[in-house]
Formats: sequence, structure tokens, C-alpha cells
Amino acid sequence: MIVYAAYNYFMQRRIVKTLTQEQFIEGYRKAQLIDVREPNEFDAGHILGARNIPMSQLKTRLKEIRPDKPVYLYCQSGLRSGRAAQMLYKKGYRDLYHLEKGFKHWTGKIKRK
Repeated sequence: MIVYAAYNYFMQRRIVKTLTQEQFIEGYRKAQLIDVREPNEFDAGHILGARNIPMSQLKTRLKEIRPDKPVYLYCQSGLRSGRAAQMLYKKGYRDLYHLEKGFKHWTGKIKRK
């Protein structure tokens, strides 16, 4: 179990670049901003301009994400976005970024439904 967790950790560090909030803000407007949280979490508040593609639906909604543009991912804490990046990497996506510490530490603009 520990070996598997360590393997996943190092794989994520190799395939997805973790960005601070400032770095994330600098680049996400030129990229595809994807919130991988569930719809109820998204509706409670999300980063302005984000699209909601929940981790549970990612495999079936891959056509909505262009492989030729950078993909900025985030979730509540950073765990799901890391797993989503691994999944996207296996499908051929290479320009992957995710928000350090996730949405719960976000202090920028948000939108609520």
C-alpha cells in the first residue's frame, strides 16, 4: 500500500506541474480551466471561468477537453486534480497544471450558483 502511494505521488510530480495561486492566476485565462469536483461542490462556489467536469465523469467527457491547449485543473484539496491529471496524461494530454492545495485555499474571484 505504501509503495503504491509513493509511486502515485512521484508519477503526479512528473506529469503535472503544481502551481501556487499566483502562478495559476497568471496562466489560467489562456488555458482550459477545469473544476473536477462534483456539481454540488461546483455550485457552492468555483473559480470564475471554470468548467465543471467531475472526476467521476472525466473518462466519458474527454472530448470536451482539447489536447492542444494547456489544461488547468483544480479540486477541493488537490488530490482529485492530481488523479485527473494522471488520467489525462494516459490519454495523451501533456500540458497539465493543477492548483496547489486546491480550491479551499483559493482567495481569488469566485462565482456561486
